Amino acid sequence: MNKVAAVVVTYNRKDKLRKVLDHVLAQSHAPEWVVVVDNASTDGTDALLASYATDSRVTVLSLSENTGGAGGFSAGMAKGYELGADFLWIMDDDCYPRPDALEELVNGLDKAEQTLGHQMPFACSVVKWTDGGICEMNNPGTTWDWGRLLSLGQQAVLVNHCSFVSVLVPRWALTRFGLPLTEYFIWFDDMEYTLRISKAAPGVQVLTSVVVHDLPENRGVNFGQINHQNVWKYEYGARNELSYRLHHENPFAAAGFAVRVLRGMAQGHVSRALRLRIVKSLLRGVKFDPKPTLPRSVL
Repeated sequence: MNKVAAVVVTYNRKDKLRKVLDHVLAQSHAPEWVVVVDNASTDGTDALLASYATDSRVTVLSLSENTGGAGGFSAGMAKGYELGADFLWIMDDDCYPRPDALEELVNGLDKAEQTLGHQMPFACSVVKWTDGGICEMNNPGTTWDWGRLLSLGQQAVLVNHCSFVSVLVPRWALTRFGLPLTEYFIWFDDMEYTLRISKAAPGVQVLTSVVVHDLPENRGVNFGQINHQNVWKYEYGARNELSYRLHHENPFAAAGFAVRVLRGMAQGHVSRALRLRIVKSLLRGVKFDPKPTLPRSVL
């Protein structure tokens, strides 16, 4: 049986984290390891994780500073790779997988590969919100022939990118394409990574693998909703996506993204001061172009 390392990145969500870990440890296809990356939490997460000290499956990486989701996933995936995992199953600290979510991912990926005759770089779950509807923030991007497997009777669709909320990544993808970009810190790191590894082939969304994303509100990313509390996230998002569109697509894609951002802020009546912060972030994306790194055991 393939060995799986589940990777959970957490920051100041100890109440939800316990529920996530209990769901992960109770999977029908049990992960060999559960790597928990604590991004320098200050809410007593360390005490919670200490209660799992007797469970040999749980490995805790306590970081000295908050490296964001991007840094946390990079560290956790590198650790899982080092442990010898065949697959890395990654998720946030507010993701509750159904009991068979991992089993369905592993089986769905294997079935898709056998059908198509080649390796696939990732498999992701269907992400629902707490009310049972689709989670707006976590919809993957489908390929032009997304229904190819569906037409053959499989409960799966082909995708080019997905979020880091329950995605299974095979070991070979890390060996070939490296780790997520830690410099992104937060936002678009999952998009960049799954787009990068899908250069080998499309990924697959397994429709029978379901998780619940326990977000406070069911909203997607909308630059018209910027306020003083969330602007810092949008600054990362603007810089990161502009950088990707410019350096990995073309100047027209970057310009198109910038226009959408400006239009969205105008339509949302975002204040001038906050718009200026986002414009500065877009400009920073012009020179911002981090490069992937491989897990140490590959070097």
